[in-house]
Amino acid sequence: MASRLAAAKARDVLTGMAWSDDRINQVCHAIEAHSFSACVTPASLEAKILQDADRLDAIGFIGVARCFYIAGLRKASICDAVDPAANDRPLDEDLFALDHFQTKLMKLERGFQTMTGARLAADRSAHVKSFYNGLLAELS
Repeated sequence: MASRLAAAKARDVLTGMAWSDDRINQVCHAIEAHSFSACVTPASLEAKILQDADRLDAIGFIGVARCFYIAGLRKASICDAVDPAANDRPLDEDLFALDHFQTKLMKLERGFQTMTGARLAADRSAHVKSFYNGLLAELS
């Protein structure tokens, strides 16, 4: 998992800079806990802020753009032509970019750790939902 690899690299760098073990552990925890897929609950304010910042980066119009960019790199389709909303099929974000909205983008708003992060996420999440619903309407 990328967050664990990043934390291990940070540990090596910070150890080389003669940081205390306590400070290194705090930084490494924040790095590990920031990832959506790591499912690590942030235990410090710094870890909560970093997790919120990472999720804010993934939500909103930037998240939408990144979703379709990554789908293009992976040669995925925009959506399933028969069932774009996945009403009668399992979600598969590896095959269909639009499925990523349901598997991740529209879930991010619920996971913010700070009040500021949650407030900022609400606006961005509304943009994501509006785009998703608008695209589904055009595909109908």
